[in-house]
Amino acid sequence: MASSVLGSTAGEPVVDIADVMQKMAEHKGCGTSSEGGKASCGSSAGPADMPPEIWEKVKNHPCYSEEAHHHYARMHVAVAPACNIQCNYCNRKYDCANESRPGVVSERLSPEQAARKVLAVASTIPQMTVLGIAGPGDPLANPRKTFETFRLISEVAPDIKLCLSTNGLALPDWVDEIAKYKVDHVTITINMVDPEVGQHIYPWVFWNHQRVEGIEASRILMERQLKGLEMLTERGILAKINSVMIPGVNDMHLVEVNKAVKARGAFLHNIMPLISAPEHGTVFGLNGQRGPSAQELKALQDACEGDMNMMRHCRQCRADAVGLLGEDRSAEFTTDKIMAMDVQYDAEGRKAYQEAVEAERQAKVAAKADEIAGLDAVGEISVLVAVATKGHGVINEHFGHAKEFQVYELSAKGAKFVGHRRVDLYCQGGFGEEDALDTITRAINDCHAVFVAKIGGCPRADLEKAGIEPVDRFAHEYIEASAIAWFKDYLANVASGAIVHVERGDAAIRQGAYSGGALLAG
Repeated sequence: MASSVLGSTAGEPVVDIADVMQKMAEHKGCGTSSEGGKASCGSSAGPADMPPEIWEKVKNHPCYSEEAHHHYARMHVAVAPACNIQCNYCNRKYDCANESRPGVVSERLSPEQAARKVLAVASTIPQMTVLGIAGPGDPLANPRKTFETFRLISEVAPDIKLCLSTNGLALPDWVDEIAKYKVDHVTITINMVDPEVGQHIYPWVFWNHQRVEGIEASRILMERQLKGLEMLTERGILAKINSVMIPGVNDMHLVEVNKAVKARGAFLHNIMPLISAPEHGTVFGLNGQRGPSAQELKALQDACEGDMNMMRHCRQCRADAVGLLGEDRSAEFTTDKIMAMDVQYDAEGRKAYQEAVEAERQAKVAAKADEIAGLDAVGEISVLVAVATKGHGVINEHFGHAKEFQVYELSAKGAKFVGHRRVDLYCQGGFGEEDALDTITRAINDCHAVFVAKIGGCPRADLEKAGIEPVDRFAHEYIEASAIAWFKDYLANVASGAIVHVERGDAAIRQGAYSGGALLAG
C-alpha cells in the first residue's frame, strides 16, 4: 500500500496517503449506522450516516446508493469501442437491441453526438442525474473520445455527475485527467488478486504496445488495477469494484479480492453473476461454464459484507442504457430521434423535480421507520420476498408486466434489499404465457411472497401452488414499510400455528434477453 505524502507544496496541508486510505477503508465511504455500529450504504443510509462530502456524491447516484436507485436514473454513452484486454466472459456486440448486458450497444456515438444525447435525455427525464461511459470497450483505451465527451457534457450540463467504468489496465496513466474533469465515481472490474486465478479469466492484455498472454498478462493487470485504485483513493475519488462470480474459477477467491480492495479504500464492492448463455458467444458461454444460482451469489455477498459494503442492486447494464436501473429507454433516444428533437435544457426545472424526489424519498424512509417498531423480538426467522415495481420505492407494477422482481430479506433488522431477478414478461399481447410463468416461478422460488399492484386469477393460483403467496393489498404503497407489515402478520400466523414456517429452495438467475424484448421495443 502506498505511504507517500500528498499536497506537500508550499501553503498546502500535508496529507498522508496511507492515512487517507485507512480512513476510507474504515468508514467504507459511509459512517456508522445504528445497526450494531456497522457502516451502511444501504437503504437506511442518509446524511447522518456518512461524511457530508461523501453524501453529496452518492445521494442521487443510482449505482452508488441502493436507496437512490429507486428514484434516480442514469445513462451510458457508447463512445469507447476499443478494448485493451480480452475477458472470457465478454463478447462486445454492436447494433444489438435484444440483449441486456455489458458490452452491448445499438449505436456507437461521437463525443458531439453523446453530448447532444445527454441533453436530450436530461431534458426528458429530469431524474437522470448521472452520465457514465462504460464502453462498449474500455473508456481508458479510448482516452481522447472519453475525455472530450466529459468536457462537452460538463460545459452544457454541469449539474450531471460524471463517472466511468474501466478494467483498470490503463487507469494509473489517467487518474490525473479523471480528477481534472471532476469525474467523482470510477468503477474498476477486478476479478482476481492472484495471477494464477486470473489466467483462467483473461487470455491476454495489450500492454506497452504488445500483446501479453498467460500468467504474466494477469500479473500486469492486477498490479495496474490495485495501483489505480490506490491513486483514486488518494484523490478522494469514489471507487466501486465490480467482480464477476465464476463458479469453480474465482468464486471462493473473491473473498480475498474483497479484502484487498477494502484495504485500498474502495467504496463499494459489487459481486455480479457470470452471464454465460451460449448464444452470447463468449468463451465461457461456449465451453459450458455455468453461472451461480441465486443462493450461491447471495451467500458470497453475505460472506463479504462483514468486511465491506456490498452493492446488490446492479443490473449489469448495456453500454448504452438509459433510465432507472432495471429499465432501458435507449430506444427512445436513437441518433435520428435526438437530432430531430427540440432540446430545451431546464436546469432549474430539473433541480425542482429532484427536490420533490428527495421529499418522496424521505417520506419512504419515515414510513419504514414507523413500521419497523416491534420487530426486535422476531427471533431467527428470516424470509425473502419479491416485489414488482416501476420505481420510486413503491409497489406499482402489475405482475404480468414485470420484467424483473426486486428481492428483500425480512428479519428482525427490518427489510434489506438483497438483489433482483430478471424474468420474461408473463403478459404478451394481452395474454398470459404459461412458459413465462415457469421462468418467473424459478426466478423467485426462494421467496415466500411476491408483492404486486395487481395479479390475475390464473397466475395467482399457480404461484400459490408453488408455495409463493401473491400479495396485492399493498398496491401503490411503499415497498419496505409494506413488506415489514406483511412480515409481522406472517410471524403472528407462525406464532399462532396458523401456518408453519418452512425454508424455501434455491432460485435461478435469468440468462439471456427478455422474450418480450420485441414487444417492448415497439
